[in-house]
Order: sequence, then C-alpha cells, then structure tokens
Amino acid sequence: MRVLLCPDKFAGTLSAPEVAAAVADGWRTVTDGDDLLIRPLADGGPGFVEVLAEALGGRRVPVSTVDPLGRPAAGEILLTADGATAYLESAQACGLHLLSAAERDPKTTTSYGLGLLVAAAVESGARTVVIGLGGSGTNDAGAGMLAALGVTPLDPGGAALPYGGAALAAVDALDGAPRLRGVRLVAATDVDNPLLGLHGASNVFGPQKGADRGDVLLLDAALERFAAVLERYLAGCPTGLGTLPGGGAAGGIGAALLALGGTCESGIGLVTRATRLDAALDTVDLVVTGEGSFDHQSLRGKVVAGVAGAARDRGVPCVVVAGQVSTGRREAASAGVTDAYSLVEHFGGEEGGGLDAALSRPADGLRELGARLARQWSR
Repeated sequence: MRVLLCPDKFAGTLSAPEVAAAVADGWRTVTDGDDLLIRPLADGGPGFVEVLAEALGGRRVPVSTVDPLGRPAAGEILLTADGATAYLESAQACGLHLLSAAERDPKTTTSYGLGLLVAAAVESGARTVVIGLGGSGTNDAGAGMLAALGVTPLDPGGAALPYGGAALAAVDALDGAPRLRGVRLVAATDVDNPLLGLHGASNVFGPQKGADRGDVLLLDAALERFAAVLERYLAGCPTGLGTLPGGGAAGGIGAALLALGGTCESGIGLVTRATRLDAALDTVDLVVTGEGSFDHQSLRGKVVAGVAGAARDRGVPCVVVAGQVSTGRREAASAGVTDAYSLVEHFGGEEGGGLDAALSRPADGLRELGARLARQWSR
C-alpha cells in the first residue's frame, strides 16, 4: 500500500515533521511493507519556514528579533539556493504562542519584530520576500512592522505613537519611507478576511488574542483610521484598503503588506507546490493528514481542507488525526474526510485525563494511532 502522510503541526506540542514521523513510526510497527510518503505541510502560520526548508533546501539564517511585547526572540529567514527568494513567518516574532494567557492584549502588542525579519530578508539581497501570516498575537495592522522598516506612525502633534493597535486611534500621519530596496513582497495566507468590519481582523480574530467586546470596537475604529492614513501617505497603496481580501490576516499585517505594494497568495497552495503534493496524491491509496484541533475552522482554507478536497477529487480516502475533533461527521465527509481520529478520545480515561494525556504525550498517542490506522487500512 502507498500512503501519503501530510499533516500540519499540532500547535503547542509537535511540529508537522514530528507529527508525520510519529504516525509513520506507529504504522511501521504493524507492517514495514507499505510505502510511506512523508510530506509535512503548513499554511502561513507557525512551521511555515521549517516545512519549506525540508521541501526546498536552501539556507536557514538566524535573525535576532523581538516578540509582541518587545522582548528578545529568535527568528530566522530561509534563503533559496540562488538567494533570490527569502521566506519567513510572522509567528516567530508576532506569535500568540510567545505570550502567556495573562499577557495577551492586542491593544498593546506589536508587529515590530516582524519588521526586523523583513529587514533582514531585504538586506540578504533577496528580490522576493514571502511572509507567512498566521498564529499572531497582534492587531496593529502591521504598524509596528512598518516602523521597523522606516515608516513611523505619528499623532496630530507629530510625535511617534506608542506600539499596539489601540494607539492607532490617534494616528494622523506617517513619517519616513519604507526601506525595501525594490523587493517584491508576498503575503502567504489562507485567510481572506478584510482588515475592517464585521468579518475583519478585530472582530473575528481579536477575541482569540485577548480582546473583549469593548476592545474589538476600539481596535476596529483605530484600524479604520490607520487604513485611511496608509492610503493617504504611502505611494501605490490601493484604495479601499480596509475591504481588500487578506487584509485582516495576522491582525491586519496583510493590509500593511498590500499597502506596500505586496500581493496575497495561498499559503497552503505555496507549500503544496513546494512539496510537490499533487504529484504524490496522484500515486497513493490513502492520505493521512491532521492538525491539533479539527474543528469548524479546519474546513475553511486550512491545511486539512486543502488536502481532503484534493484527495476527494482523486477518489482517494483521506483520514484526519487530531488532538481534538469537534467537526461533525457529515460536514467532514462533505469536505472529503473519510474518518477522523482524536488523541483525546484515544487516551480516554477519567474526565480531563484524555486532554491532559493528549497535550503531554502527543507523540505516543500518534504512534498508537498510526499502528491502529495500519491495522485498519493496510492490505
């Protein structure tokens, strides 16, 4: 049997390569006669650079940056072998996982650290810089990133604004010009939310980052004011910035990249091409994908949705392994998912025990699920 293992990360526990390796190890305890193709995946969120590095090779360059609260953080850029393209991910500098629960406040967190990563990519000599967007703990529409690139938001008195989304309620002008050396910017994201409004960055993603209802209203109004300033001061900024698809990605960083003349591209589509996933899908009998939480968002532009849809189009069964499963069977089946397996249910036990074990021993559980899948599917 030929099996394609192409999971996303299990956020907070295992990277995508680690998830794939654990399932493969379990499968091989049952049979070593099957051909297992391992293609770890990512969208634009955490793990984007790691997965691309496995697929493309190239050179990973460490970069010192800061987290959403300005503390030192370790980042990196991936340079292709010819140096023409640099890949980086916003989550390394803006990630929600870099903050404790008590520190999550999108009114004050900043994307400044991402600007440092972009600046390093520009200075590397790359002509195209691809920024993976996802998993952010910020809601400042990329204002911090712009400041790190030489564009400072100012208040009506001409003073530089503090960092964070809330401060943009007082933005009146910009000072400076982006130091980009003519590079082409690409935002890799599968979020098509606009920057503003009911489906915008603040309303949809703000609560996940610690915003209450009052914060959401404040932030949406602040980002609306900032979008108007970006249109007024940045040459080439598209009109209607607040309504453009993808502008709401990563707390509005998508909008800042569009304002700089960048374009949006599907993160999972980019990774799919890099890993030559389509060619692999054409040759297999079973697909195993997965992520940390298989829920209603999974079927709307994330890795699992893309993989399951492609498998369905080829008539190939697709199985999902996840830490938790909350998607209904009918909804999952309509998206191309044949079956779904949960670590929480696998570990079972007394109330709370399954969740605790899934979080503390995910690799063990995935190896056991891999063996279970081999017994059920291998012929």
